[in-house]
Amino acid sequence: MKPRTVVAVVGLALGLLVADAADVWARAGSGGSRGSRSYSAPARPSPASPTTPSSPSRSLNQPASPAAPQRPGFFGGGLMGGLAGFAIGGLIGSMLFGGLGGGLGSGLGGFGGLGLLEMLLIGGGLYLLFRFFRNRQAQSAQPAYAGAGATSAYGAGSERSWGTGGGATVEMPAGPSDLERGIANIRTMDPGLDTSAITDHARRVYFVVQQAIGMRELAGVRDYLAPEMATVLQTQCDRLRGARQTNRIEQLDIRRAELSEAWQEGGRDYVTVLISATMLDYTVDDSTGAVVDGSRTATQAIEDFWTFTRPVGNNPWKLSAIQTA
Repeated sequence: MKPRTVVAVVGLALGLLVADAADVWARAGSGGSRGSRSYSAPARPSPASPTTPSSPSRSLNQPASPAAPQRPGFFGGGLMGGLAGFAIGGLIGSMLFGGLGGGLGSGLGGFGGLGLLEMLLIGGGLYLLFRFFRNRQAQSAQPAYAGAGATSAYGAGSERSWGTGGGATVEMPAGPSDLERGIANIRTMDPGLDTSAITDHARRVYFVVQQAIGMRELAGVRDYLAPEMATVLQTQCDRLRGARQTNRIEQLDIRRAELSEAWQEGGRDYVTVLISATMLDYTVDDSTGAVVDGSRTATQAIEDFWTFTRPVGNNPWKLSAIQTA
């Protein structure tokens, strides 16, 4: 490899190291431990009202649309249909055999004086009675399905949607999320766990840690830090002091602090809080006051995941890891 190439490669490597160090020195740096989740990206909080990408099925609170009734044919079912058939049959019979009634009647004397028309009318009446009783029997054999809000085998007030095949499709509620399960597990040892108190604690620690980094001194915040995170931040303070630089955080405004993960492992509780904030974040040279990283005027939007841990039970939470979103 030519000497010029070697110099270029070394220079590029040093430049990347300096850029990485400058990024680490800006505000509280990333690092620490999240237990078994240290090498996985933190989960983001679920939206308050998740949207359904495509929802062909109705909501549980939406009443089912009534099925469109089938239009009866010209000879509709039921009693009215039978009467219509009876009337038409009688009309046809009178048209075909009206002129032949006398002759046929005399020729059918063996039937007690009944003519063909009378026989057709009697047959039609018997057919109607047969259809009427058969329909009643079929209706009584069908199960009576309770509608929405009726007391049924699914409980009072339950709703069901019915498929085209007649089977019941019961819409079950969604199960608990990973966050909800984690909170429930932590509450087995700390029934009074208050999630809003956790996010308030995260806001407070966020402020004091940023101030400590600006002062390059952690003495006032060590009670808020787990040992692994104290080591990371102390290294950051030592680097700033050694380089004679100071990180400044101004106009800090925390817009959001929301719980995103909760779990237990190894006899410890863990919670992760997503913190969104805006701020002026820049680093100056102690000797000249010149900005060496960041900007005095350009506000930055920041998203970080701050993880806190404690021994299981009602114990104080301590910062154990910071990860940039």
